[in-house]
Amino acid sequence: MKDPTVSADLVLGREESANALFCGVPVHRAIIAPLTALQADAAKAGFDLRLVSGYRSFDRQLAIWNAKAQGKRAVLDSAGHTLDISTLSESELINAIMRWSALPGASRHHWGSDIDIYDAAAVTADYVVQLTPDEVADTGVFGPLHLWLDQQFASGGGHGFFRPYAVDRGGIAPERWHLSYAPLAAKCDAVISENLLREILSNVENLCLRNGILDELDKLYSRYVAVPPSCYPEPIFTDLINKA
Repeated sequence: MKDPTVSADLVLGREESANALFCGVPVHRAIIAPLTALQADAAKAGFDLRLVSGYRSFDRQLAIWNAKAQGKRAVLDSAGHTLDISTLSESELINAIMRWSALPGASRHHWGSDIDIYDAAAVTADYVVQLTPDEVADTGVFGPLHLWLDQQFASGGGHGFFRPYAVDRGGIAPERWHLSYAPLAAKCDAVISENLLREILSNVENLCLRNGILDELDKLYSRYVAVPPSCYPEPIFTDLINKA
């Protein structure tokens, strides 16, 4: 499944040459056509599908991680409530951060295949999107958009997009707002590995909690980074199984 156009630097968030702008947000150029089609379908259904975020670099993810580890940015529990990190052990803090935020090098946003979305038609122009479970619940402000997306994905009408964190598997918390473009993401999934991540993180001297991360990386990778092939839509799922 490995593709020579998908490099280690790309999956680690250190290669931006394949990116282009979609409504001002950087994404991998391979997702622009299907994303445009999904946005058009959403518009016909009365939604204004917009992006909160797309591509995110390694350095940006590192800054987010360090800010959370240092208490400069909120660390949330599974319900989306702020934790007092002073009460947590190093291992507990690492796991708490990873419940909602990826390690640098391990974010699917590095690939440009993954996006966070919202419905601009459901809120005023000055609304600040929080990306919380309440917003995307069926009764939340963006619930109608996600109910419509549920129907599209179930019928195979999602233009290749799916939710890698649709359910709680004990790692990343469910993120209904997070969509992934399967044809590209599957290629990136074939390149990322625990060994690749260990190699890069071992050399990042300013990574907060680095020693604890490296000590537990096998468990952290399995729990928070690896996405099972069953999450992918057909025919990508069958292809991944056949080439495993």
